[in-house]
Amino acid sequence: MAYTTINKSTDYFNTKLYSGNGSTQSITGVGFQPDWTWIKNRTAVGEGHHLYDAVRGVEKRIRSDSTAAESTVSTGLTAFGTDGFTVGTNAGVNGNGNSIASWNWKANGAGSSNTDGSITSTVSVNTTAGFSIVRWSGSAANATIGHGLGAVPKMIICKDTNDTYNWGVYHQGIGNTKYLYLNTTAAEATSSSLWNNTTPTSTVFSVGNAGASNSSGTNNMIAYCFADKKGFSKFGSYTGNGNADGTFVYTGFKPAFVMVKQTNTTRYWSTFDNKRDGFNPTNRPLFPNASDQESDSVNYYHDILSNGFKWRTDATVMNESGGSYIYMAFAAAPLVGTNNIPANAR
Repeated sequence: MAYTTINKSTDYFNTKLYSGNGSTQSITGVGFQPDWTWIKNRTAVGEGHHLYDAVRGVEKRIRSDSTAAESTVSTGLTAFGTDGFTVGTNAGVNGNGNSIASWNWKANGAGSSNTDGSITSTVSVNTTAGFSIVRWSGSAANATIGHGLGAVPKMIICKDTNDTYNWGVYHQGIGNTKYLYLNTTAAEATSSSLWNNTTPTSTVFSVGNAGASNSSGTNNMIAYCFADKKGFSKFGSYTGNGNADGTFVYTGFKPAFVMVKQTNTTRYWSTFDNKRDGFNPTNRPLFPNASDQESDSVNYYHDILSNGFKWRTDATVMNESGGSYIYMAFAAAPLVGTNNIPANAR
């Protein structure tokens, strides 16, 4: 029996690495027209994370390492193409001689109107991959927002694009009464003002009156919503064991991308992918909440396996004894697809 209907994960998510040239260049080889592209300069000091999506439009940048409002950057990502995207001279996305990482997701273009919630939203959705981009005008009051997934979101990342509020994060691993901020190292906190103490449904997610999830009606909100898809994506939690023979996290696929955050104390967010090292153990995180360069510390050693990932460190940042962690992960290959070909560890 097939484990998943998604045999080729790179039809929906793909990491693309490239070298900056300080001029305009088209980045190809993504494998599809991306609708959400997250770009980070790996080598230049102080260059932040640049996030673009097809709903807000090209040149409209927000940064996960900053509370800054959306800005129009004519020299940033200037076009989405059928196999990638085009970048200009901005050093954050195309610094001359710099190594650049981009993570790309496929939704469904500029989106369409969704009236499932109490506030009408614009939704670009890929139900096969369990990913949607959602835009709406904030109300600064309890409300529901249609997300279009047809499945319950397990993680939501949200930003007011017109103001300097934090990035609100909902994750099933901490529940509907708590939240995290993507742009900070802060531990989980409790408040009803972000998610109205309400778990998302297959049609809507709930927001309160916080600026991080639903600010005033003159402001536009953007959310990136994710549902579990067997063999392709997983949004879970684990407990650290404080041992160099570290915790194994089962995802049901060979991961292509993992983002991790310890929730019970102050700790960086960390992202890994299957391209930047290409072998086990891998240890090259980038940090969504910071403009830091890529690290190569042994504190981040882990193995990417055919069915999950395993820490090879007792460092507290990833594997503190008794520490609580949440993660999001996307597949390089399913454990077994409809072709009944099993994935291999690398």
